[in-house]
Amino acid sequence: MSEDEANGDDAAAEAEPDEEESVDPEAIDERLTTLAAELEELDADLEAAETEDDLDVVEADLDSFREDLESVEVPEPPEPDEDEEEDEEPAPEEELQDEYDEIESDLSDLESDLEDQRGPYGEDVVSEINSASGTITSTRWTEEGNAELIEAIENFLDEFNGLLDSSVTLVDEGDDVSAQLDATLDDAVDAVEAAALDADDDAETIAGLLETADDLQSDIDDATEWADLEVREQLRREGYYDVLEHVKDYPPEWHALKVHEKRGNVDMILLALDTFDSDYMEEHCMEALERMGPEEAIEPMLQKANRRDQAAMAVLGKIGVADEKVVDKLLDYVDSNPNLQQPAFRALGEIGTEDAVEPIAQQLVADEADVRSWAARALGLIGDTRAIEPLADVLADDDSDRVRASAAWALRQIGTTEALEVVAGYDDDRAYLVQAEAESVDLEPAA
Repeated sequence: MSEDEANGDDAAAEAEPDEEESVDPEAIDERLTTLAAELEELDADLEAAETEDDLDVVEADLDSFREDLESVEVPEPPEPDEDEEEDEEPAPEEELQDEYDEIESDLSDLESDLEDQRGPYGEDVVSEINSASGTITSTRWTEEGNAELIEAIENFLDEFNGLLDSSVTLVDEGDDVSAQLDATLDDAVDAVEAAALDADDDAETIAGLLETADDLQSDIDDATEWADLEVREQLRREGYYDVLEHVKDYPPEWHALKVHEKRGNVDMILLALDTFDSDYMEEHCMEALERMGPEEAIEPMLQKANRRDQAAMAVLGKIGVADEKVVDKLLDYVDSNPNLQQPAFRALGEIGTEDAVEPIAQQLVADEADVRSWAARALGLIGDTRAIEPLADVLADDDSDRVRASAAWALRQIGTTEALEVVAGYDDDRAYLVQAEAESVDLEPAA
């Protein structure tokens, strides 16, 4: 660096004022005092505002005021001195910061007051009506509840039409009461939006509509929900106990369950499964569904399988339908922990899906002998000839005779000449179970 450049840098450094020296606490204090006075005037302006236009003006002034406040740079207070006495006067910078924070807090309160003073608007009425409609459609109602809802909507429409000078009527199409009432409230929303209510000119109408919408919500809250009934009363109303002429088993819920299973009433078993909060009844419901294997149970069983429910996987296997969603979910558990692998292998085997052959065959080399055995038997249930070679390798090389016996059983289930010939070669095997499988092979052609 040249001498001239060095001298130039020194001169520049001397020309730049020290930031701390440029701070004028008195000027900052004076500016904050002025801003505090301006904020009091804005508070008075807000109190005097009567229309939305008035509030828009105040809002613009508040935005401008915030920009002015944020432009004030309050110096950082000095680091506290450990030897400083507690009763010593605070530094000027601390006092300035406190003054700034108080103004900022008052400004935030004023901005909140502004928002509270706005409206209400037609959009608020729409929101309240949509909320009421959502409650109706998302809740299960009793017959009494449906009647109470219809009365509530009729009362609402009487008030609503009088306030809005409209002619919305109760939709009476279809058998679903909730859908009818939802459509009716959609018509009410359309009427509000078409009225294009002004927050100033129609303030009284909007307030009345909000009040009647609030009354509607209260009436909906008072209507009888299905959940308000006791469990046994819910099932009684659904006809769950109608099959009982006399009770042989205790509790009667179990007796009714057995009758419904015998009669093939899948809907009643699914109802009991969904309604009873009882591990005892859930276990019996799942066992009944596994014995029945009804396709109507696919969706609820899939939902439970999503939550790693092993009993649900067993039911899906018994149903035996190669639904894409079912197969994909079971395949998720093929390379999982053994507690989930066992029911997943079994279910995929019973379903017989070819998509499972390769992922299950990969488990023939798993570390756990149980997993290898379950995988072999699942491949036997599927019966795909692609599994012959890997199963033959297991039969020849696996360290566990139990796994080898499962591979022999699987090859017999596949049942092609190639598969049976592999098993037949082990009729003098060291393991009795393998030998028994080999001796069961019949290679003689049928007469």
